[in-house]
Formats: sequence, structure tokens, C-alpha cells
Amino acid sequence: MNLLTVENISKSYGELVLFEKLSFGINKDQKIALIAKNGSGKTSILNILSGTDTPDTGQVNYRKSTRVSFLAQEPNMNPDLTVEETIFASDNEVLQVIANYERALTNPEDADAYQSAFEAMDRFEAWDFETQYKQILFKLKLDDLSANVGKLSGGQKKRLALADALINKPDLLVLDEPTNHLDLEMIEWLEEYFVKENMTLFMVTHDRYFLERVCNEIIELDNGVLYPYKGNYSYYLEKKEARLEQESVEQHKTELLFKKELSWMRRQPKARTTKSKSRIDDFKVIKEKASNRRKEHEVQLELNMERMGTKIIELVKVSKSYPNKPILDKFDYNFNRGERIGIIGKNGTGKSTFLNILSGRDQPDSGKVIVGETIKFGYYTQKGITIKEGQKVIDVIREFGDYIPLKKGKQISAQQLLERFLFDRKKQYDFVDKLSGGERKRLYLCTVLIQNPNFLILDEPTNDLDIVTLNVLESFLLDFQGCLLVVSHDRYFMDKIVDHLFVFKGDGVVTDFPGNYSDYRAYEDSQVIEQRAQKDKGDTSKKTWKKTETTNKLSYTEQKEYKQLERDIQKMESKKAALQDKFTDASLSGEEIATLSIELGELSDTIDKKTERWFELSAQMEG
Repeated sequence: MNLLTVENISKSYGELVLFEKLSFGINKDQKIALIAKNGSGKTSILNILSGTDTPDTGQVNYRKSTRVSFLAQEPNMNPDLTVEETIFASDNEVLQVIANYERALTNPEDADAYQSAFEAMDRFEAWDFETQYKQILFKLKLDDLSANVGKLSGGQKKRLALADALINKPDLLVLDEPTNHLDLEMIEWLEEYFVKENMTLFMVTHDRYFLERVCNEIIELDNGVLYPYKGNYSYYLEKKEARLEQESVEQHKTELLFKKELSWMRRQPKARTTKSKSRIDDFKVIKEKASNRRKEHEVQLELNMERMGTKIIELVKVSKSYPNKPILDKFDYNFNRGERIGIIGKNGTGKSTFLNILSGRDQPDSGKVIVGETIKFGYYTQKGITIKEGQKVIDVIREFGDYIPLKKGKQISAQQLLERFLFDRKKQYDFVDKLSGGERKRLYLCTVLIQNPNFLILDEPTNDLDIVTLNVLESFLLDFQGCLLVVSHDRYFMDKIVDHLFVFKGDGVVTDFPGNYSDYRAYEDSQVIEQRAQKDKGDTSKKTWKKTETTNKLSYTEQKEYKQLERDIQKMESKKAALQDKFTDASLSGEEIATLSIELGELSDTIDKKTERWFELSAQMEG
């Protein structure tokens, strides 16, 4: 069933044309991702679909009574309402029934009102809905329903807007970077929620694991043309590679024909017949095609790095806390050359505070941070670039000099450097405040790297960057010889870049895990299964009459099955982690990625079935 049809929409700002005559449709239960380079109009398309903006030409047609919710990157919310009031301010009929019931509970003397509200809860099946919406708020760490929206952080507002959109259960949910401001635990919950729910989604996201596991169709906007791919991210990579190869063959044929026609044109006399006139027209078309070579620019990062001495950074019994909130408790660590450390943990556990202490922007309550004399920090913060009024892109780079040093004693002009970061000569003279969010982040990344740091600190570097830029940034970081410390909710990025993790568990507890994020998740899952097995083993070893009675509820065959399931699940979880790790190999072909994706999906299904059976037997044992 078609919910929405986009017909020949165009959008431009002054002389800047974002896109022209785009057409596509969205059907019920499709989970579509839009992929495009920064500055090509992704957010504008989302705004047009959600009704917050209009196209210059063309139209968007909705199926009658289709309800649409939109999650913007920076949601516009009423600051005077509480979290709970924001949720109930929607026009969702079931939410209004729940609100009436809760009001009736506060006035038990009015028996008629209570009875009416109670019956409405039954009629609209609102009991389960109430449980579900409270679970969504809990998962997104929105526990204080009385909190005022105006006092929430930017991340909390984004999570509240996401909760509001999910709770309203729209026919179509439009999402702009839904994983931004979510910690890893929340992202995995949201991923699982979208996979299980029959929802229609249209989103922009840079999270490649999210694209792989949630989306069943990808639309790419490339050089003003839309290309649909009926599959997930690995399918898209495979089919895009095939498309580019085909285009390359066609381009070569066109160039040969162009040379042949050019030779014919030069031989023509001034007076032309009707027949030759048609060939001239054909030549113009061929020339246009031949000159339309693919503009596949990539960010090129060949910048220099300051020499690094033997002393890097040493933290000695560092402690830091806020009222009723310990961040670090006598933390010790001595950094070595070339270390690549990822930092993970729930929101609010102190990850950014740790980065600020390390870089000298904040001071510990006690302990020492000893920084080596040769260490030069490059700190990419979540705040991003500071925009100065009237400043152009080229002016930002020229603040660091007209010429920038590269590797092997070479140097490059500010203009040439910006071109390597995908800012062409025309774009370099645009005002910074006119850039898209992703373009500003790319420019900010440029300003951090051109200072030749040997200790890079990156706080959520993947937010708003397009996938092309992400791939090149990953390649640069893999070649980077200095130290790297990165906080990111992008699991793909973390798996590819880091060697070990600082896990911030809250209450001042920080553990050092030897592996990447997928390794850590596999370890955590295996620990849960092992703890369950130990618990069951401990329970069965107790010689009490009660336990004997309970275990007897399983037959001998079922007890054997139960123990075998635990061993199987543990082995398969390890195999799953190993498979996920293979996705970080940049040399994989599209066919290999597709094969791995199918294998991973089949393995996950098997794990789910065995885990479900394990729970059935566990419940039977417990009576």
C-alpha cells in the first residue's frame, strides 16, 4: 500500500541547486534509508516529506489520513512543558484515553468518571500501550517525567522527541540521524525495536550497522540522480559497485564515439545539409555525455605529524566527581606510542569530562596528569566549529597560514587543502554559516588535522559526516602513527579503528577491555550466559527437597537438552562476534559482504530460537 508519492521535486537556495526533478514513493512497511554526500540536500528532502518545508517545484502526495512523525536533528519543543506533558500533548487517541484514566485516579470520589475512563482503557486496549510507552521512556533514560523540557540538554531533547515519535505510532516515521545523542545500549535497543515492529521508516543515518540491520531499501542521491537498491547496506555496496563498473564501460564507449564524431565535425564544410545537421545535434549530445565524467572526490588526508618523544601521557591516581556523581576514582594509566583507545559507556558516565581532563581543559579533583613535552593535541569536540559572522570557508583555513606542511617536507596552499576536503574553489568562498551540518563538521575536522597533532582526541567524530568522508577518515586514522582516543556511538567506526576500550561503568568505575566493541559485546553476552549457567549449576547442587522437586519437572532428556543449549548458545555468540568483526575488513568485495550478511542473519535467527527454547525450559524448571 502506497503511503506517499514524491513527484518531480526541486530545491535550491539562490544559485545553489540542491536537487532537481526527484521522484520516488514510500510503501507501507518499507524501511528506507537515504544516502548522499554532505550538502546534497538530504535534510531538505526530509523537511519536505515531513511538511516543515516545501519544494520549489513538484509535489508530495500523501495517502488520505496518513499520519507522519518527524524526528529532526534539532527538535523544536515547547520549553514550558514537562516530559510527561510533551508526550500527552500529541493527538494520539490512546494517549488521551490514558491521560483521562490517570486524571480519574486522582479523583476517586467521582465514580462515574472513573468507570467511564476504566471502560475506555479496555475499549482502546490501552493497558498494554501504557506499559509500552513507559518502557520506551525507560529505555531512552527519560525517567523523570516531571522534568521541564527547557532545562533538558540537547541530547535529552533529541531522546524525548524520539520517544514521542515512537509512542505516537505514526503510519510513516521520518528520521534525521536517529542514533545521534544515543549511547550504544540505546542504539542497540532502538535497532532491535525497529527490526521487530511493523513500521514504515524513511531515514538519514551514517550508522552503517544500523543501515545493515534495520533497512530493507536504500535510495542513493548521486550527482542529482536517485538510485534505488532493494536491500540492506551490504546489498547496496555490492550493487553500487556493479553500477559504477557499468557506467565506466559506457563512459569509455561514449569517449570513443566522441573522438570519431569530433574527427567528422572538423572535416565538415561551412554549408551543411539537413542530414549533416542531425549529426551535429547528435554530436552535441555525445559531447555532453563524454564530458560528464563521474566526480568521485574523496577527502585526501596526507598531513604531517609532530615528532613524538618517549614520554606520552601518564595519569596518576586521578579522581574527579560532581555532587553525588563520581566520574574517576584514583584512575591510573600510562599511554604508550601508537595506542588506539575507544571510550564507551552510558550517557552521563563522564566520557567527555575524561577527555577534557586529559587535554587540560578541565582539572582533576586530585591526582596528576603528566603530559610529555613533545605531545601536541588535536581535539575534535562535539561543539564543532565556532562560526564568526561574515567568515568564508577559505578564511577559516588561512587563520592557520596560507601554506600548510605535508608529509616528506612538502607543503600545500590553503585552497588546495580545502579541495582535498571536498570544498571546490567556488565552495571555498561560501559563508560558513551557509554550509550544511555535515560540511561544517568536515571543515572543523580539517582545522583539527592541519595543526599536525600527534595525539588525536575525537569526541563523536562521525556525527553528520557522510559515508564517503567516514571511509576516508577511517583510512587516515588506520595510517595515523600517533595516539588516538575516540568516543563514538558508531559501532562500525569503533570496530575498525580501536584496539582496546576504556569502559565507563558509572560511579567512578573504568575498566580496560582488550578488544573492539564487537569483541566487548560478545564477551558481555558470554558472561551473562555463563552467570546463568553457574546459577543453575549452584541451584542444582543444593540437596534440598524443594530443589529436587523443581528439577524433577524436567525429564532426563530435557535436562540434557537444557545443558546442551547453554553450550550451543555460548559457541554461537562467539561465532557471531567473529562474523561481525569480518565486516570491518575494507578489502571485502560486495559479494563477500552479501554472503557474510546472509550467514550472520541465519546465525542470529538460530540463536534466537535456541534462546527462546532455553527460556522455556528455565521457566519449567522454576515451576
